[in-house]
Amino acid sequence: MEKVLNACLDFLKSTGVGQAITNGEWKWMIMILIACVLCYLAIVKKFEPLLLLPIAIGMLLTNLPGAGVYHEELFSGGHIHWEMFMQDGFAAGLIDILYLGVKLGIYPCLIFIGVGAMTDFGPLIANPKSLFLGAAAQIGIFATFAAAIAFFDPAEAASIGIIGGADGPTAIFVTSKLAPHLLGPIAVAAYSYMALVPVIQPPIMKLLTTKKERAIRMDSLRPVSKKAKIIFPIVIIVFCALLVPDAVALVGCLMFGNLLRECGVAERLSKTVQNELMNIVTIFLGVSVGATATAATFLSLKTILIIVMGVIAFGVATASGVLIAKLMNLFLPKGKKINPLIGSAGVSAVPMAARVSQKVGQEADPGNFLLMHAMGPNVAGVIGSAIAAGVLISLVG
Repeated sequence: MEKVLNACLDFLKSTGVGQAITNGEWKWMIMILIACVLCYLAIVKKFEPLLLLPIAIGMLLTNLPGAGVYHEELFSGGHIHWEMFMQDGFAAGLIDILYLGVKLGIYPCLIFIGVGAMTDFGPLIANPKSLFLGAAAQIGIFATFAAAIAFFDPAEAASIGIIGGADGPTAIFVTSKLAPHLLGPIAVAAYSYMALVPVIQPPIMKLLTTKKERAIRMDSLRPVSKKAKIIFPIVIIVFCALLVPDAVALVGCLMFGNLLRECGVAERLSKTVQNELMNIVTIFLGVSVGATATAATFLSLKTILIIVMGVIAFGVATASGVLIAKLMNLFLPKGKKINPLIGSAGVSAVPMAARVSQKVGQEADPGNFLLMHAMGPNVAGVIGSAIAAGVLISLVG
């Protein structure tokens, strides 16, 4: 009878509730509540559901008492402790294995191949001035990086600043290299602000422009030849390699995916990276990144500062694009003016930011169509944020 009683007690202690009581922990309940809120935002509000939902499930799994799907000690100090994976008696969890793809920088690069295959750089090629608007939006990254140094070390500040690019994979890529202990909060902030583009951007755009400026009509974009679309990604890869070698992994994958799209001889590969590969990697990336949001790292003053500084970075990026467009108009002849609203699309949230430019523009003039014009700065912003990531890694990595 005593043996049966001891066996029952051991079983009760091994349950999640038993381990929580034994350890005296309660923060896991808050993390589960946060995970449920993220699930609600993804499913009901449809805020970036393809990534926010896997992130929420990863957060839920890692914070359940005794689940053992993720062990922070395997990646402590920013390094992979391979010897612990091989240690006798130690069983790595499922997410420990999946997280290797984040830590080694595999998942963000694979996602960039898919993004490249889904991106049309035609509007950017047709209107090269869009490059300046895409570059202007990166001011938000570097301004926030400079401000964040007052509260964080340079590596952490760089990881926070990159949120201003509104590019989730890039934020994950930079953070996994520079400040992996902040990966959970930064990933959640980056994807949350990407989802909130239609909420955050319009007030800033309207504040910085007049109704007359918002109603500016732009000439139709010139046609772009297939040859130009094929040459463009190759030129960008070479240019990036010569200028910022640390950005080649991201930019190279982005342009490789785009070349698959435009070359016309690899349609099957293009469809695969746009669909099957993109979907699989998105699941692995989201779940493993969400699992890093443990109570110990997420429930802290740093997380609150990251969320606040992240939205500031995003706001500054939006404002910078609009203001640079207005500055450019001072030097452009009448009839060739740029609608400043397309400057806000210089962030990397493709194509959501371009759609916001279109929507705000049509509020001022229902007959104005800015979508294709805004896609130029939008795709330029994708390239710009990847290059900015390389610059930050070379500066503080």
